[in-house]
Amino acid sequence: MLSTSNISLRYGKRVLFEEVNIKFTPGNCYGIIGANGAGKSTFLKILSEELDPSSGEIIITPGQRLAVLKQNQFEYDKFEVLKTVIAGHKKLFRIMEEKDALYAKPDFSDEDGIQASVLEGEFAELNGWEAEAEAASLLVGLGINDELHYKKMAELSGNEKVKVLLAQALFGSPDILLLDEPTNHLDIQSINWLEEFLINFKNTVVVVSHDRHFLNNVCTHIADIDYGKITVYTGNYDFWLESSQLALQQAKDSNKKTEAKIKELQEFISRFSANASKSKQATSRKKLLEKLTIEEIKPSSRKLPYINFKPEREAGTSILTLKNVTKSYEGEEVLKDVSFTVNKGDKIAFVGSHDLSKTTLFKILMDEVKPDAGEFEWGVTTSQTYFPKENSSYFNVDLNLIEWLRQYSKEKDETFIRGFLGRMLFSGEESLKKANVLSGGEKVRCMIARMMLSGANVLLLDEPTNHLDLEAITALNNGLINFNGVVLFVSHDHQFIQTIANRIIELTPYGMIDKSMTFDEYLEDPEVKKLRDVLHENVMV
Repeated sequence: MLSTSNISLRYGKRVLFEEVNIKFTPGNCYGIIGANGAGKSTFLKILSEELDPSSGEIIITPGQRLAVLKQNQFEYDKFEVLKTVIAGHKKLFRIMEEKDALYAKPDFSDEDGIQASVLEGEFAELNGWEAEAEAASLLVGLGINDELHYKKMAELSGNEKVKVLLAQALFGSPDILLLDEPTNHLDIQSINWLEEFLINFKNTVVVVSHDRHFLNNVCTHIADIDYGKITVYTGNYDFWLESSQLALQQAKDSNKKTEAKIKELQEFISRFSANASKSKQATSRKKLLEKLTIEEIKPSSRKLPYINFKPEREAGTSILTLKNVTKSYEGEEVLKDVSFTVNKGDKIAFVGSHDLSKTTLFKILMDEVKPDAGEFEWGVTTSQTYFPKENSSYFNVDLNLIEWLRQYSKEKDETFIRGFLGRMLFSGEESLKKANVLSGGEKVRCMIARMMLSGANVLLLDEPTNHLDLEAITALNNGLINFNGVVLFVSHDHQFIQTIANRIIELTPYGMIDKSMTFDEYLEDPEVKKLRDVLHENVMV
């Protein structure tokens, strides 16, 4: 078991959290949440004893093994991929290295034989004979195929290295597993595999993630960093969010009687505990929720930005037409004969493993890049606003936020601009911050404010949830659901895609797949798999 005893962390006068006492028990998965800068990743570093707290201690049951998802992609560059995974179990890996060194000695002595015998016994106790098979199975599950297993880590791409390091953390069934943003850089198939792995994992998991779908699927508990404390709540992320919002609304509603409030909360708990899905993790949550008391539900101090896109005019029936758009970079074809028509009411998610293809398509549509061949045409009644994946160039100016946002507003009055910034959680002195010192999440909120002010009836967004905290992601998600114009967007966030898109366009290296359906339907559609196979076969021929 992993527990904390009076853990506090302070930087000067700033207190991240104080006197934290938590027991992380086997069989449960704990999602660490909190606003940007609250100290989620820092808390994981304290749990792994990589960082010392200001006071207090971490207690791990003697003999239990703790594994951490490493963040340094270059640490194992000289290692073979398979060995990198096995290195996650330090004791087993040390025995393997010592054993191999002994057997490689040209003057192998009787003493060496005795030592080798001891090592062989320890090796067998740690399931060493199954190590390579287990490591290979983890790698294949995460999309690292057999042909890469004996290559050096230095030969792999960044995304492939991330998957290997994740396999390393999962290897050998550690007693305690600490994962910081494990779904970053994973494709949908790898995320689904990881979810299933963690759902069936019998030991303790503590995870930081901005992926709400992932947190909902794997977590039995939420550990919320708020008010300078870390409080553990039963249930997944959606349960925590809705229950805290309900408790906050009830706290504001002084006219409602206590009995009515209790009844409303009890009905809420019953509804959530009844909605158990097929997974073991969901069944576990159901049992926990049924035991939950009303006193355990508390309001959160965190606020959601107010995101509401209002088009100045309604778009006509003709939105966008592309014909045979093709583009190459340095001899690599990233778009080939891309053709489709966007219709009124479309909310299209562009998916696929090659991010450059999607970003290039959006840049072409916004006239930032010229296609090598083909053409496109926007409808005369359309107006577009764009959220680029890389936004730093917008903020290389010596302006405060009021001055920065005023550039993009028809209404120049300072009171109006301040009010708009307030909606995006830049209130009071925050609105006088310089644009060139903003954090990644603050820049994203400013770019969204810029889009809202545009009054456009077509929104193009390339990975808009990057750098946002969970509250801002939820607010943006809801804003795009409620928007009555056209949305073209790129995202790796499952819940974001599923709840917004009514059409999926997948850009593959072999061609394009276009389906009018939800994301979950798309993932389950057997025809989509057949189309991928046909496209691949046509290219091979």
